Amino acid sequence: MRTLYHYNVSSASRRVRMALAEKGLPFELVLEKPWERSERLLRMDPAGEVPVLVEDDGTTVAGAAVLEYLEEVYPEPALLKGTAVQRAEIRRLVAWFAEKFEREVTDNLVGEKLIKRLSGQGHPHAVTIRAGLANIHYHLEYIAFLAERRTWLAGDAFSLADIAAGTQLSTVDYIDSVPWTDHLEAKDWYARIKSRPTFRPLLADVIPGVPPPRHYADLDF
Repeated sequence: MRTLYHYNVSSASRRVRMALAEKGLPFELVLEKPWERSERLLRMDPAGEVPVLVEDDGTTVAGAAVLEYLEEVYPEPALLKGTAVQRAEIRRLVAWFAEKFEREVTDNLVGEKLIKRLSGQGHPHAVTIRAGLANIHYHLEYIAFLAERRTWLAGDAFSLADIAAGTQLSTVDYIDSVPWTDHLEAKDWYARIKSRPTFRPLLADVIPGVPPPRHYADLDF
């Protein structure tokens, strides 16, 4: 069977999991802890990062290329569609959340509060955490801005942009670090993402010894 090598709270892994589910493509999950840089992972991807997708025939695709690969090989249902301008907007927002949000929020919060603890890389850095907590407001305001003007973040149709934003927020929400009460418009949009059947398996993930907050999997949070 198609196999996805992933880590539970890797937002990049979660993007691919949701995209596979949206396309109705069956797959099995194999857990990889990126900080361990296993020989298996390094053989598949010299960067030693997740996700890595391995097809039944052995075709291996790693990293950010996986989403584009899925769109080209399994075009229906499309998650990157519309005119050239519309597709460009989807790609812009995917990059915004996969790179900018990751760098300014997820790395600072999930990286410091959770990954450092799990990987034994030292104590959380308070200044970095404060920066992440400040930065997330800006991103939630941007989500609200888009959601107020469009049906979905990139336009009329659900797309990879919504997947990228929703999966990032899901990792930060796992450690109860999303100030939902300050950003109700963004919360309403996220509630729509949480209600999608393809998103629910992500909310069922639990890291042993580190349970999520009670509202995490609640669709009426």
